[in-house]
Amino acid sequence: MPDNVRDSTGAQRKLGAGAVVVRLGVIGGAVFCVAAAFAYAGGWLSPGRLTQTKIVAAFEQANGPHPGFRRNHAKGVCATGWLDSNGQAAALSKAALFAPGKVPVVARIAYAGGLPFIPDEPATVRSLALRFLSPNGEEWRTGMINIPVFPVMTAQAFYDQLVASKPDPATGKPDPAKMDAFAGVHPEFVAAIKLIKARQVSSGFADATYNALNTFRFVNAEGVSTPVRWSAVPLQPFAPAAAGGATADKNAMFDALIAEVAKHPVQWRLMITVGQEGDPTADPTRPWPADRKQIDAGTVTIDKLSSEDDGPCVDVNYDPMVLPSGITASDDPIPSARSAAYARSFTLREGERKEKPPSAVTPQEVSAGGQS
Repeated sequence: MPDNVRDSTGAQRKLGAGAVVVRLGVIGGAVFCVAAAFAYAGGWLSPGRLTQTKIVAAFEQANGPHPGFRRNHAKGVCATGWLDSNGQAAALSKAALFAPGKVPVVARIAYAGGLPFIPDEPATVRSLALRFLSPNGEEWRTGMINIPVFPVMTAQAFYDQLVASKPDPATGKPDPAKMDAFAGVHPEFVAAIKLIKARQVSSGFADATYNALNTFRFVNAEGVSTPVRWSAVPLQPFAPAAAGGATADKNAMFDALIAEVAKHPVQWRLMITVGQEGDPTADPTRPWPADRKQIDAGTVTIDKLSSEDDGPCVDVNYDPMVLPSGITASDDPIPSARSAAYARSFTLREGERKEKPPSAVTPQEVSAGGQS
């Protein structure tokens, strides 16, 4: 694979040497449907060990074949809106989008995992991906999820966890013995799962907080580099998820979001967390201390939704290494890993367009205001 490729939106991306995917499984009867694709950069993954093709194949084995869909975050909708930047982040980053003003956004709201027709349930991990279109022509792409940490910290662990969490054909669920064995040799996974289980789960997409769990660096006009993480914090009031599982409406949460946006836009504060010396920057399983300084960079507003069958996010690869001047990678290996894995997924689904069935949330359902 070439070092640099362009997706169909024309953005250039730096690819890593391999790809790794992960899916959170079942620990103590708690199911978290999380899947993420990763790989290490720097030549660490030789062709004889973990390759992009091998990892994506394992991902597909865990979720089954779904031609034309993203291998991760398979069920989702497109969205458009804007960022109202207030200029408060400009002291940390020279990125044009942080200057005061309005920046267009192409977004995608989805569930984690590789199942494009999974019934909507609050316990399923959700994602908010944003593509900021800066006035100077540069782009920033970021994907956030509604859990506080990643579950493991190495490429091999991601792959081993994916294999261990593959559903047993007899039960449709991961084998508890295999998951226990995996957890036994990965204490960071056990610690991360405790944090994930302790989080407050919101009732829907609009009242969820989404976290970009990897560390990046903001660089200002003077060249000062600062480690940061960021989150999208909802302006919609938080409502806890109701007890119970799936409803008769398999798109219930998407339908609720569609109905809400039809009445009024939904909004999130883009909050930048500023790291200090000693904060872990290469380990996404560890949260930063709660007292770290936070900067409100502005408000992300979503005022229109559309099905993935005809929406503006269809051909967008939410590659986290598409960064504007003023934002750079840190020593966290996961973003370049995701870049490589997403490239493989993008290539596969682009070649499967003719095989792809309609998405779970159709254009007709969006037009009807969520009345499926």
